[in-house]
Amino acid sequence: MFFRMNLSICKKIVSLYETNGYTKNNPRWGCLSSINICMPLTFSEVSVIISPRMATTKKRPGKNTLTITSKKTSSSASVEKVKRPARAFRTYEQALQYLFDKTDYEKQQKLRYNVTTFDLERMNKLLKGLGNPHKKTKSIHIAGTKGKGSTATMLAKMIEANGYKVGLYTSPHVTTLHERIVINSKMVSKKELLDLLNRVQPVIEKLLSASDGPTFFEIMTALAFMYFADHEVDFAVIETGLGGRLDSTNVILPELIGITSISIDHQNLLGQTIDCIATEKAGVMKKGIPVVTVPQDILAMRVLKKHATAQKAPLVVTGKDVDFSYRFESSREHGPHTRICLTTPSSRFEHLRVPLPGEHQAINCGLALAMLDQLKVQGYAIDDQKAVSGLSEVKLAGRMEMVSEDPRILVDAAHNAASIRALVQAIGQHVPYDSMVIIFGCNNDKDVRGMLTELQYGADKVIFTRSNSPKAVFPSDLSELYTELCGKMCQTALSLKEAIRVARSAISREDLICVTGSFYLVGQAKQMFHPEPSI
Repeated sequence: MFFRMNLSICKKIVSLYETNGYTKNNPRWGCLSSINICMPLTFSEVSVIISPRMATTKKRPGKNTLTITSKKTSSSASVEKVKRPARAFRTYEQALQYLFDKTDYEKQQKLRYNVTTFDLERMNKLLKGLGNPHKKTKSIHIAGTKGKGSTATMLAKMIEANGYKVGLYTSPHVTTLHERIVINSKMVSKKELLDLLNRVQPVIEKLLSASDGPTFFEIMTALAFMYFADHEVDFAVIETGLGGRLDSTNVILPELIGITSISIDHQNLLGQTIDCIATEKAGVMKKGIPVVTVPQDILAMRVLKKHATAQKAPLVVTGKDVDFSYRFESSREHGPHTRICLTTPSSRFEHLRVPLPGEHQAINCGLALAMLDQLKVQGYAIDDQKAVSGLSEVKLAGRMEMVSEDPRILVDAAHNAASIRALVQAIGQHVPYDSMVIIFGCNNDKDVRGMLTELQYGADKVIFTRSNSPKAVFPSDLSELYTELCGKMCQTALSLKEAIRVARSAISREDLICVTGSFYLVGQAKQMFHPEPSI
């Protein structure tokens, strides 16, 4: 290719080429005249960028290298390698620190529950910047007060056993953040989480520049949606974080909605009465989308029915619209356990063993089965026997989990009055012991008075402590309120490690230590006896 140049530029090129060992007689030259130059057939010794118009010369310092540049960049783009955008985080630790630096309502002591603090418009902006990944997968939404994680896990496992790829998003976690985002029972890896955070970071920074930065939970929810879309899951089972109406997950249009047992929790945010709390939970209902729930308090059920009617959403209640029953039994093979029966026109489950201990888990299992039946009604291929096989494999961290045998230490993340009541009953049915010491710690946004009232009926001795959560109630405050409520003696410890030391000194071989009250406290207990696994 020939380029017409100024004579002085041509002479400079000739001089430089001769300096690098080229001559006019060199066979690699084509031809040379005063105004036309045919470039050599190789550019290995000389770095040249050529443009047909407005060329200028520039010599690099210290090198016999000539570069002919151009004001027009389009032609050079085809020669130069296109650079990928720089990654914001090179290490997993850097990415995690960036995430944890964001506003985290799970750890804030004082919080207002309104459309400013919990802003779905902000969540929608974040997702729009990421290409709306939540709209690329079919989803199932689960709300309620207690049993959401258990129900979601059991349902996901049964769908997975039928050959579907299933994403599962739950919160909070017990020991590792990766528990929150799972596909087919496998947690998101550190490498995958690092990649996701590098992709979401530019969108977050753009929102921050407009003073509309997303929160920790909003970012985590977006990461889950991205991960599920990347892996093209068949279903994403999504658990709400707080409430429902203003929850960050309430941007999806699900195939199905499940609502677990509703009870008093987060009164300072969701309301002081059961009907106020039910109103927030019912906020996940969508027009025409089927809703499955369990028997509820009369006021809560009234609210759910009202919202379902307003949304023209079919409402199915286990034990009423679906034939459901359960019973506790004990056998040599399985020990103490609960069995359930559930029958619909399209499904029949008889004397099915519930994989998790406790009457409350039987109710959660019945809800999961009824939701699975609704998927079958909608036309999805579901085999009951495969579902039962999947259900039998369910294990859940931090729920009636024995973390030590000597001494015997059981942990459970019961964090409201109804959950404490269910825990005490389940321990009485499933775990033999002579005396039980309960190590208890909770957060200040919970029904503290209600939990302490229930605690007195199961504990032979209580030791109050606190977790590493900023919202944790001081042990001395718990002790004073407990004595005021039930007039019983108790002890306090400033750390979980100290509380366990005190408990161990007061028990015999046949006694039991139970750690409960919050996910944070249970997570610490698990890490003490079972360090975090590699991911």
